[in-house]
Amino acid sequence: MSPTFDPNKVSQYQAFSVLVVDDEVGMQAILNKALSKWFSRVDTAGSIEDAEILRTTNHYDLIILDINLPGRSGIDWEEAFTDEDRKADVIFMTGYADLETAISALKLGASDFILKPFNLEQMLQAVQRCMDKRLAERHQYALHHDFKRHIKTEIVGGSERTKQLKQLITQFAPSRASVLIEGESGTGKELVARGVHEASQRSGPFVPINCGAIAPELLESELFGHTSGAFTGAKKNREGMFRVANGGTLFLDEIGEMPLSMQSALLRVLEQRTIRPVGSEKEISIDVRIVAATNRNLQEEVNKGHFRQDLFYRLNVLKIDVAPLRERKTDLIDLVPFFTRMLAAELGIGDPKWAHEDIIAMNDYDWPGNIRELKNLIERCILLGKPPAHYWREINGAAPQQNVSVTVSSGCELIDLPQGLDSKQGYPNSWTLKEVEKAHIQQLVDLHDGNKSAAARELGVARKTLERKYKEWDTEESGYAE
Repeated sequence: MSPTFDPNKVSQYQAFSVLVVDDEVGMQAILNKALSKWFSRVDTAGSIEDAEILRTTNHYDLIILDINLPGRSGIDWEEAFTDEDRKADVIFMTGYADLETAISALKLGASDFILKPFNLEQMLQAVQRCMDKRLAERHQYALHHDFKRHIKTEIVGGSERTKQLKQLITQFAPSRASVLIEGESGTGKELVARGVHEASQRSGPFVPINCGAIAPELLESELFGHTSGAFTGAKKNREGMFRVANGGTLFLDEIGEMPLSMQSALLRVLEQRTIRPVGSEKEISIDVRIVAATNRNLQEEVNKGHFRQDLFYRLNVLKIDVAPLRERKTDLIDLVPFFTRMLAAELGIGDPKWAHEDIIAMNDYDWPGNIRELKNLIERCILLGKPPAHYWREINGAAPQQNVSVTVSSGCELIDLPQGLDSKQGYPNSWTLKEVEKAHIQQLVDLHDGNKSAAARELGVARKTLERKYKEWDTEESGYAE
């Protein structure tokens, strides 16, 4: 293996695959042996015709391509450069290159151009450059996907409480004063904090930190940073979150969990606008807006002596109360479709077609876990392939109905069929299969308050199938009536 190669990247390169196209069997063998140490798959071909079969069958991240081949030359292999769905990096190699050939190769989009005979290390360096570039692109995509998944700043809902919340965010955003956000767990306090930051148009970043998730002895270093040797294990200087957030917003989540000793240090920072890293005598000026959040009543914590009163006043310059979901259930009509579309896109699943009853069913629940619980329920329903109302009945049990009236095909007589029949008893023995089918379908339609779409989903058939059945029954009944 090349001494210039970083061995730490071996595991990352294993996800890539390579195709070597050269009519010299010896060259195929050399490159196959060298590249197999890096890549999980290395295939070889002696002509463009054979290579094209492999390329359309498999995915390759890199193609090492000889220009001078029997039949079509490497330069003439247009499919390798124009097929966007199977785009690979291409390294050309040749022993008979001139300037015109090199220019043609680069115009096609080649990543590199290597003259034969070449040193193996030269080839490996070219390969490494291509793969590092592709790795960077994949990491960037992953970060972008993570950004889209976890950082949503849109506050959804049309209730009066939500409208007031949006108005407060807009009103408070331009100020640099501290903001205190109070609300139950799962109500979206961080979402509100991000909304305040984005609307403020501050140039620095939004930096969240959970005060309750960090050990008390590490919180000071996490916030203010430390110098090398400040304590055991501090081998180098570290910038704290205040410096990272300089020019932006520092979001202190679960501020009520902050130890009293740290509360006094935070108060000093808010008053003086400077920080002192652990182990340093030097004060560093900072420009950071503080947005704090808690699921506790901070005034009550002050009264109990668990939170400093002076810090409470400093944080509570601007106050936002986030209402629990049970107090703004009209938001469900917007929240359910919003989370359904978002989660279906993340999971790579088409938008499920849910009935209006699925939203209605959620209005009868108080949502102690708030928005977080709602989102988790919707994700679970999408993964299980069950509409919320159906899932709700399974976990909570449907309200029993004493009787369901069904019309049997033997006439226009109405028969009261008990809902909770013993499974061993089933329908009356005298009924035909058609009568049982009709009774069962109508029983489910009645259970879903006449919603044929919901009943069809539970039966595992298309709605058109139910419509056809009803049409058949109507025709039969008309015949009997005549």
